[in-house]
Amino acid sequence: MGREQLDNSRSPPSINPLGGSQVISGIDFRASEGVRAALSAIGRTEDLRFSPNNRLLAIAGYSRKRLLVLRVDIEAGPDGPDVTIHDFMELTSGNMGEIHGLDFIDDRTLVIGNRDGHVAIFALPTEEPAGQSREIAAIRLIKGRGVCRLNSPGSLAVRRESRGRVSLLVCNNYTHLVTRHVVNRWLGYRTTGNQRLLERGLNIPDGIALSHDCSWVAISSHGTQDVKLYRLSASLGPDTEPAGVLQYAGYPHGVRFTADDRHVLVADAGSRMVHVYARDGDWNGVRAPVRSVAVLDEETFLRGRASPEEGGPKGLDIDRSNKVVAMTCEEQTLAFFSLASMIG
Repeated sequence: MGREQLDNSRSPPSINPLGGSQVISGIDFRASEGVRAALSAIGRTEDLRFSPNNRLLAIAGYSRKRLLVLRVDIEAGPDGPDVTIHDFMELTSGNMGEIHGLDFIDDRTLVIGNRDGHVAIFALPTEEPAGQSREIAAIRLIKGRGVCRLNSPGSLAVRRESRGRVSLLVCNNYTHLVTRHVVNRWLGYRTTGNQRLLERGLNIPDGIALSHDCSWVAISSHGTQDVKLYRLSASLGPDTEPAGVLQYAGYPHGVRFTADDRHVLVADAGSRMVHVYARDGDWNGVRAPVRSVAVLDEETFLRGRASPEEGGPKGLDIDRSNKVVAMTCEEQTLAFFSLASMIG
């Protein structure tokens, strides 16, 4: 895609941060008083992520420097998906700081991005969540090296590769750069390679997602108020132009591909909305949302409206059954929605 096709200098249409008065109906999940108290106490949140087996949901507790791990069940119900949160585990560590991003390597191994520090890999406790608080230590710290040294790491994505290798794609928020760090699980997750992966077109990369066919990476660009899409290839580098742009995303944060890679959902931290984009063959080119849905009521949104860039949804994930969207922000720690109701 040529540079002239990605000219984003024209002003976007005016977006009312309050949207319409209609809020999409959420899923009234079942949870004990203990679980609800733990959710209320976690403070400011950022990203959240389902485990590969769909049994755990991890939430980044940014301000209180801790991780909340929930034991969840998602089942088909007569009126749509049913969600039950059975219990929780609250984890702290000297290697946990301002947790912004997280992703699972496998069902028991989790990577977090500390915006005020480094990326850390943890083995989760073997016992099931049962309302306990535990202090744990990282099994590996990832710092990068030289021009690939991590700086303000935020959201991240895990890509499993061959021969025990795992790529960690990390948004370095305030250096406007995505770095790649290759670790090897057979070597205790020792780093075997670092790379400056993406830079062109990014201004505060604040969210990241890989397509399920591993052909695309989508990155929320807070400063340019859009989401950049890059084709994944061996030639990817800092000067690679984005192949696609999702415009009019407000202040984009959480971003996810649906399981069939036909839609991308984007959480807009500056409004009440989640924006839905649809591909037409592939993700090349510039496109606007096909739908935007309000996921917060006006009162909740305004409580968190400390600036034009705040108040709206931040963390966003789609469960592994591709039926439920989980969303988090400081004023509404956790909400679930039917994916079908979002994409229409």
